[in-house]
Amino acid sequence: MKPIKKPWPTKDAMEQIYELKLWGENSSKFYSGNGSHQPEIVAPYINAITFFLTSFKIPITVCDLGCGDFNVGNQLVKYTQKYISVDIVSDLINYNNMNFQEENLEFHCLDIAKDKLPKADCVLVRQVLQHLSNAEVIAIVAKLLAFKYVILTEHLPTGDFTPNKDIISGQGIRIKKQSGINLLAAPFNFKVIAEKELSSIKLEDNKGVIVTTLYQVF
Repeated sequence: MKPIKKPWPTKDAMEQIYELKLWGENSSKFYSGNGSHQPEIVAPYINAITFFLTSFKIPITVCDLGCGDFNVGNQLVKYTQKYISVDIVSDLINYNNMNFQEENLEFHCLDIAKDKLPKADCVLVRQVLQHLSNAEVIAIVAKLLAFKYVILTEHLPTGDFTPNKDIISGQGIRIKKQSGINLLAAPFNFKVIAEKELSSIKLEDNKGVIVTTLYQVF
């Protein structure tokens, strides 16, 4: 008798996104969407993170949760002592492993809500939590306490909004519900000692704003 295969809904959803090219496509086998490729979105983020990483006399270690097609992370590796990239899609991680090779770079296939995370000084979570259910975000927040610095990027509505409305994990985000992730608010209640906005990019046609925030945890 074959063992019953346990469902892994988030993994299945993310694999389907790449298989069906729901975030678009380019010449690469994998494409993580315009948010990882449009210069007006990517450049300010790269500039902000580079400024932060180069502010240390000794380069720090970084863990990138939800690295996607690595078009963004690839531009940050050289500023770190070690760069650990994580994603839930195994074929994507295998592809990245073959196409991006540096001495201080490694890739891991992990479900960040369920699996133990690699150790690092700083964790990058760029437009990842916005796709996950509140239950998964809660599980991840508990693990973020292990990092000294957390740099979170989220797509948020412009103006006032009700934070943290729940969704089913997948392609969509909370902005359709006029909501977005606020880690400091309920039900996440992430405890930090300091926070600083690193960048804010207003999208055209009133499609919201992409905000990157640095949290110092301890």
